[in-house]
Amino acid sequence: MSNIHYASVTFTVKAVPWRGVRPLSTTSQGRYQSRALRLSNNSISDLTGITYLLKHFLSWPSHLGWLDLSFNKLERIDPVLCEMRELRVLYLHGNSIWNLSEVDKMGQLPHLHTITLHGNSIENTRGYRAHVIAVLPELKTLDFSAVTPDERVMSKIRYTRNGGK
Repeated sequence: MSNIHYASVTFTVKAVPWRGVRPLSTTSQGRYQSRALRLSNNSISDLTGITYLLKHFLSWPSHLGWLDLSFNKLERIDPVLCEMRELRVLYLHGNSIWNLSEVDKMGQLPHLHTITLHGNSIENTRGYRAHVIAVLPELKTLDFSAVTPDERVMSKIRYTRNGGK
């Protein structure tokens, strides 16, 4: 997407996707045959209309596997993200997410293996990394750093001890 600044994703329908290095293939309806969407650096503060946006631009919106919402103004994990059941990679770094329990919502995403949350206030919360690893069982990479087997075990112990799942 172009770097036009919007408060909501609803307005991005008017934007023209940046083509990048590789050509984007489209269907006869003009929708992109992609499983990835980059909405970074757009000052988005809420995800109102993202479902419409996905249907407008993508030929298979329910197959979205990679979503970049980095460097926006999101303060929470919108429940609509949890409806994206095929999501595997989610970039949320550089936003304004301040409540660590927001991450818990994403525990229902069965394929989510990569997430970035650094650059949000929550990364300053004690036990941040352990908490995220504990609530996202399929996680392989957090903040561009691999999740080790030892980290997974220790985070599960710590999270359970602190009243988690």
